[in-house]
Amino acid sequence: MKLHFLLPGLACLFFQLSFAQPKPEPFKSGDRVVIAGNSITEAGLYGSNIWLYYMTHFPDRKIQVLNGGVGGDVAEQIYKRLEGDILTLKPTVLAVTFGMNDSKYFEYNSPNPDVNSFVKASYDSYLKIEKKLQELKGVKKIIMASSPYDENVQLPNNNAFKGKWKTMEKIIEFQKKSAVDNQWGYVDFFYPMTEINLLEQKKNPAYTACGNDRIHPSSAGHLIMAYIFLKSQGLTNSYIADVNVDYNKGKVIHSVNAKSSGVIKTKNGIRFDYLANSLPFPIDTLPRVWMNPEVQSEALKIIPFNQELNNERLVVGGLPAGKYSLKIDHVQIATFSAEELAAGVNLAVLKNTPQYQQSLQVLKLSNERREVESKFRNYFWVNYNFLADKNMLFDHSDAARDTIEKHSPENGWLNGKKGDWEAVRSSGKVLESKMDALVDEIYRVNKPKKLTVEVVAVSSI
Repeated sequence: MKLHFLLPGLACLFFQLSFAQPKPEPFKSGDRVVIAGNSITEAGLYGSNIWLYYMTHFPDRKIQVLNGGVGGDVAEQIYKRLEGDILTLKPTVLAVTFGMNDSKYFEYNSPNPDVNSFVKASYDSYLKIEKKLQELKGVKKIIMASSPYDENVQLPNNNAFKGKWKTMEKIIEFQKKSAVDNQWGYVDFFYPMTEINLLEQKKNPAYTACGNDRIHPSSAGHLIMAYIFLKSQGLTNSYIADVNVDYNKGKVIHSVNAKSSGVIKTKNGIRFDYLANSLPFPIDTLPRVWMNPEVQSEALKIIPFNQELNNERLVVGGLPAGKYSLKIDHVQIATFSAEELAAGVNLAVLKNTPQYQQSLQVLKLSNERREVESKFRNYFWVNYNFLADKNMLFDHSDAARDTIEKHSPENGWLNGKKGDWEAVRSSGKVLESKMDALVDEIYRVNKPKKLTVEVVAVSSI
């Protein structure tokens, strides 16, 4: 009921947006995608979800999606990091997002916040970013409107900064105009997530996709962001596999994005070989955002992710009425009625299949890589948010270390990140090699394997 209530509104929203913005192209093999942003990007979750989709859905299309986020950044700080951080990652695709911090916070507690000055400062800084992007030849650009600040959610002991959402909207106006004028890709997190929030809050006023501080999306919110991004690339409604086998005819009727052969019909069921070209997208079961217990699966109640992006459809038609056991590689997976099998089942939501278990290996490796990458994000935070002010940017000397130690007791952020600064300072090349090795391992284990699928009448087991 919840999905039926929500999805028509979302479909209408995305239909409208598709005619209003230039779409980013799907990534191609060899792309190095760098996402420059603030703490929402630094968390590394929506970017890693996007990459995980490519890892599983396009296992032979080796790409990298690299984190260029630093917590607290506004457009001016992103501009200052371009040469020393973001472009050193050698992007073939560069996505830029900002606006949450540019639109300010406590200033809205005053009677007349100077909104125009906030927007102008962000715009002036963006003009410098825009000029630099225009000069980058051979690099595709994507402008991404920030996820929204949720003023409407009813949270205990967390008063909203009223008016901040409208300020963000003004920033998004010039972001989108720039993307259109330059014919760059454009991804809008702002309006779709706002629409999701408003629709869900009609039923539950405490719902938000934007986190319990109204700013930082939970693990579920980051999956929603990945869904919006992938949808903007036009990747929805492409199957992991779509296989239709007819029991009466004893043959494969059609097989999309998969190879199905060797059909053997018995009086109790049917057996055939199955090799999909893709793997299912694995859903992470752990909350990954600090102080937020929400997990990815909560997003599946809100967005049609499995229907549109994670559909491994198996149809077995012509079976006599009754219950049937689905086995894969001789292991029982689930039980379905003949009617359910004739209508089609989505194997991707069955977590005990061999292919889903294989995807979990990919997820594990992806998370390991993201954890290593987070050390570099903390390293760059220390450089740009502390050492730069001391005229010690990228200074790896003992004097820089001593300066950090001296000031860390009075600076909680610095104190929490100094260990990662030291790790990169002393072992940066080793950490880079570890990430590279994990990527190589991901693209080794993500190749789909040939399976044997059996559908057997339950009374025959």
